[in-house]
Amino acid sequence: MFQHAHRRPCPVPLAARRQFLQRMGLGFTNLALGAILAKDGYLRAEAAPSIPPDGKPHFQPRAKSVIWIFLCGGLSHLESFDPKPAVTKYAGQTIAETPYKDTLDSPYLKKNVREFVAGRHKVQPKLYPLQVGHAPRGQNGLEMSDWFPELGQCADDLTIVRSLWTTDNDHGAQLQFHTGRHALEGAFPTIGSWVHYGLGSLNDNLPQFVVLGGALADCCGGVGGHGANYLGPEHSGVTLSVDPANPLPFAKPSRPISREDQRAEFDLIRDLNQLSADGQPADPALAARIKSYELAFEMQAAIPGVVDLTPEPAHIRELYGLDQEATQVLGRQCLVARRLVEQGTRFVQIFHGANGGAGEWDAHGKLKEGHTRLCGQIDRPVAALLRDLKQRGMLNETIVVLATEFGRTPGAEGGDGRDHHPFGFSILLAGGGIRGGLAHGKTDEIGFHSIEDRHYVTDIHATVLHQLGLEPRKLEIPGRKRLEIDYGQPIRQILS
Repeated sequence: MFQHAHRRPCPVPLAARRQFLQRMGLGFTNLALGAILAKDGYLRAEAAPSIPPDGKPHFQPRAKSVIWIFLCGGLSHLESFDPKPAVTKYAGQTIAETPYKDTLDSPYLKKNVREFVAGRHKVQPKLYPLQVGHAPRGQNGLEMSDWFPELGQCADDLTIVRSLWTTDNDHGAQLQFHTGRHALEGAFPTIGSWVHYGLGSLNDNLPQFVVLGGALADCCGGVGGHGANYLGPEHSGVTLSVDPANPLPFAKPSRPISREDQRAEFDLIRDLNQLSADGQPADPALAARIKSYELAFEMQAAIPGVVDLTPEPAHIRELYGLDQEATQVLGRQCLVARRLVEQGTRFVQIFHGANGGAGEWDAHGKLKEGHTRLCGQIDRPVAALLRDLKQRGMLNETIVVLATEFGRTPGAEGGDGRDHHPFGFSILLAGGGIRGGLAHGKTDEIGFHSIEDRHYVTDIHATVLHQLGLEPRKLEIPGRKRLEIDYGQPIRQILS
């Protein structure tokens, strides 16, 4: 007669069974966790080295949110926010032939540069004239180029920082602008991820660090340009499309399903993950994964509504240039950015000119043609964003940054372009307690070197963090040594 065999203990260790259940849970849905974690190459998050702060500012903040617009490729500071008549006056002459020959003896010429390929980007000594006119704007007479007529009308709300410098003279400077470290040193947490890490959520139904306009090309930092690195992928930017039908990859179920059934699936996945969490109570990566599933479920309902612009009145859509082909793309992104911060998103990062390579703003040739077109794409939408925030009473609590990785050389490259220029360049800031109608810092007479109130790029980070009520030195991570240059210094002269 057949007898039942004696039941033996399962040979699979308990931890392995929990891991199996956890991984099985990952197969129940194709929702936004895949975008949140797998987008940066993670199937499972690396264990975070410490517990994040409590989400409270270190001191009274002046701002709650940031809209960070980045122009990929290198906007010419000379043809935008730091016009230099001397390059036109001495056009065609070498720098050595002008009264500014000492420029080439400056110690900053070597101190400022850490090259990937020695000699690849030369000084370009023959001066190239300005390719557009310029005029004073606003009550304080901020000099800006004629390529920015709409932004010029917002001059009294703008601060121009004209004395930035960086150390990368190639497009790894795009990564450097966001992390503060040269690309040769690898990836580090970005400014957006530090904000997310330090302050957490204002709206549990939306991601707190959003990226619009794609990502940096792999040559220039790739997803590291909005990544969190050792802070853990929970703090990385979430890339969204402004298409309401498909705003987030994998944000729709792969089959028709009711919200109630989907909620039940998520509850099951949560319970399966919790089995593992019970056995690994000190695993912050697992806690982040569980939290991400909850966020994914809520985002399915919240995000399409945020990126759907049909409820916006016609005059707002026209303000942002949605009725014109040239301004439509950035106009939609800027309007979605306003809607995101309005509903509590902390940090919105918009990339303009990303083209799978160095970026459209890279003006080695045909500078006038290229910058005319590109400035036409951004002038109206960015000005509209400032005006819209202001009329809603939101500009005083929202910092807007318009930045790029470096400037362009005063000298010509070829016949009609400018080369990369890390020695001195400009960015714009507005809102969130930033003073308006101000030009801070100075480059020399031909726009070559920053010579007055010089600022490395992390001074911009420190300024933004300060206005959000964060002290960078209190964001230290145990076991992760940060350098002095990582922290930067708030530019207090531009704060109201």
